[in-house]
Amino acid sequence: MLMCPSQVSNAVTKWQKLQLFYQGILENGDKRTGNWLLVYSPVPITCIFLCYLITIWAGPKLMANRRPVNLKPVLVVYNFAMVCLSAYMFHEFTVSSWLAGYSLLCQPVDYSSNPLALRLTFLHVYHHATMIFNWWAGVKYVAGGQSFLIGLVNSLVHMVMYLYYGLAAIGPHMNKYLWWKRYLTSLQLLQFFLVTMHTAYNLHADCDFPDSMNAVVLAYSLSLIVLFSNFYYQNYLTKKTKSKE
Repeated sequence: MLMCPSQVSNAVTKWQKLQLFYQGILENGDKRTGNWLLVYSPVPITCIFLCYLITIWAGPKLMANRRPVNLKPVLVVYNFAMVCLSAYMFHEFTVSSWLAGYSLLCQPVDYSSNPLALRLTFLHVYHHATMIFNWWAGVKYVAGGQSFLIGLVNSLVHMVMYLYYGLAAIGPHMNKYLWWKRYLTSLQLLQFFLVTMHTAYNLHADCDFPDSMNAVVLAYSLSLIVLFSNFYYQNYLTKKTKSKE
């Protein structure tokens, strides 16, 4: 089917607009992180994301008729390594924000080459590179500023979370020491509530921080509150009611 000249013209215009939009994504980011691995373009992280989806789809099919792989040593080492990494990140976020005089209520993004500003920028990339699209945008456009609190709180929660996973990976005999799983979920929920309130305040405050990023973080935090609340209800409240019956 042939297109008339007007249809061809409209198609070209839409393609040009799409190109301009994509070029804006590439060029309007933080110049300090533009040449860092996985930051300049969304294409690499999109490929990683697709590889992840393919892996979780193909993995169970591939292993359906095979013996399970013993990953206990890997899981133990990985989780306790994550405890150490999260502790280091929590320390860096705390020290960097303290030395830079960061405000909890309003902290604009510092796009300068100030060493303290660059120190927090590095942590954003280090911490959020695997959180794909949401934090790719955070790193590319607002690496630092008000979003430091998210990394600060998140790294603290991750210390506790990976400690739990590490102990659980050692073996079933550790179960008697893992009675605090419910409180770990409560701590995660508290984290999301803090981020939600902090972001909601900042969204309406007179603060030189992008409202678009605050809106994304607010929506993301609310979705996590819903999901974790449902998890808490299904795993703790529902089971408790059934056990009483």
